[in-house]
Formats: sequence, structure tokens, C-alpha cells
Amino acid sequence: MEQITHLFQQATIPYRCNESLALHTSFKIGGPAAVFCTPTTVEQLVKAVGICKEQGARYYLLGNGSNLLFADEGFAGVVICTKELPTTLRVEEHCITATAGTDLKEICQLAAEQSLTGMEFAYGIPGSVGGAVYMNAGAYGGEMKDVLLQVICLDDEGVIQTLSADQMELGYRSSIFERTGWCVLEVTVQLKPGEKQQIQSTMDELMQRRIDKQPLDLPSAGSAFKRPVGAFAGGLIDQCGLRGYRVGDAAISEKHCGFIVNLGHATCAQVLELADKVSSIVQEQTGYKLEKEIRVVK
Repeated sequence: MEQITHLFQQATIPYRCNESLALHTSFKIGGPAAVFCTPTTVEQLVKAVGICKEQGARYYLLGNGSNLLFADEGFAGVVICTKELPTTLRVEEHCITATAGTDLKEICQLAAEQSLTGMEFAYGIPGSVGGAVYMNAGAYGGEMKDVLLQVICLDDEGVIQTLSADQMELGYRSSIFERTGWCVLEVTVQLKPGEKQQIQSTMDELMQRRIDKQPLDLPSAGSAFKRPVGAFAGGLIDQCGLRGYRVGDAAISEKHCGFIVNLGHATCAQVLELADKVSSIVQEQTGYKLEKEIRVVK
């Protein structure tokens, strides 16, 4: 990593060594990154990726870390965090364009202010716009796929590309970005005219449902399992009597069985053991196979 950090210094790209990744994920779990890079411009981001590729160094692009679990051993490479990149929002007719690091909540609020409907489902989903596109985030019957128009991204060759929605290979909690590791830089969503008061009312209602039903007071990575066809993961887990089931400080939430929460000092190993045990019990008792929704980075 010495050559990497030397080149980062030459390019005046901010970085830190042995940075705890638990500080940068909503789960509050993860060992150190050998190098933790925080570019403040897109040019620095492109340069950092280029340096890693030239040096044959493993790298990982990190946004808000809201659906992510890093290994207890950390990451023996370069974590490039995009949270320090400038965030901007602009409205053109029925479209809103946001840089990837923009909080998803902000784009929802702007849409409501502009009387544009379509983003209500995303209000309260934690994380950035870029992360939401990366995993085709969704809730309450909507998903990013429904509103995406285009994305500007950095591909694995360090080339900036513009993709239309039909080029993004969007599926249930998946996209071309999730499969390739391409970095989302800017997102444009296409919305429809609506009634401002109704849009805000829907957003407030969905937010209250989250507050009432989800364990927002404890560290987690959101929904732990993907929804199986014909059922709900949380319902199946509860049906199997696993509410509150735990391995160490990793536990199935007492409030919502679809969440794995960190009760204080949970480790990645404990979360994965818990997820595997729960999945095995659910499959044995119900026939449904649960697939993890949390991205695991080792």
C-alpha cells in the first residue's frame, strides 16, 4: 500500500490508513481498511480508481454504507468513500437530477416541494441516491426502477458513461452497478405532476409506518433478507418463532423480524452465523429459502 499512498499524496487525494469501517456503516460493524480514501471531486475519484487499477490494488467504492456489512478483519485494500463529493440537486421540468452522494430523503423532499409524484416510496429509505440506484432500492410497492431516466457512472476502465434506464439491468435489489462495481456519479429521475399536499401526506404516512414498525433506534443494515416470491421474510421468520433470536450481539429485531440488529458489540461473523441459522430454520419449517439482502464485503 506504500506506493498507493505515495501516489495519492502526489495527486493530493485525501486518505487515511487503518480506518475503522465500523465508523462508516449503519451496522457499526467492520474492521479496518488498509487505506481509506475520501476524494472531494469527481476528478480525484477518477484518479483514485485509476491509481488502484494501475497498481493492481483491490478497491471498493463506498457510499453511505447503509446496506453493507464489512468483515471483522476489515478490507486489505483501498476503500474509496464518496461521501465527501459535492452534492447538488436540480429540477428540469418533471425531472430531478442529483449527484450520487445526495441523501435519498432530500430528493424526495424536493420532489414534494415541486409537486412531483413518484418518489414517495423512497422517503425514509436510509442512504444516498447512488446507493439506492446501486441496489434498485424499493419499499411500499415502489422501486427506483420505476422512476430512473439515466445515470452517469464511472465504469471499471475509468471511463465516464451515461446509461439509460434500459441499460442498467435493473432487477429486484440488483443492477448493472451492483454486478460490475461501476460507480454511480449522477442520477436523473423522471416524475409526474401531482398534488403537493397529497404527495407530502403520503410521504408522512410512509415515514410514520417506518417509525412504528422498524427498529430505527438500533444499528442495522435495513432489511436483512430479500422478499421470497409469495411471502414476506419477516413474517416467515416470526412464524418460525425466531423473533429476538440472537447470536452474540447480533439479533433478529423484536420490533420487525425482517431486520438483524446490532445490540452493542455484534461482529460480522455473528451476523452471518445468525443469518445462516435463520435461513436454515425457515427453509426447514416453511420450504422458503431466504436470500440475504445485505451486501457482505470481505
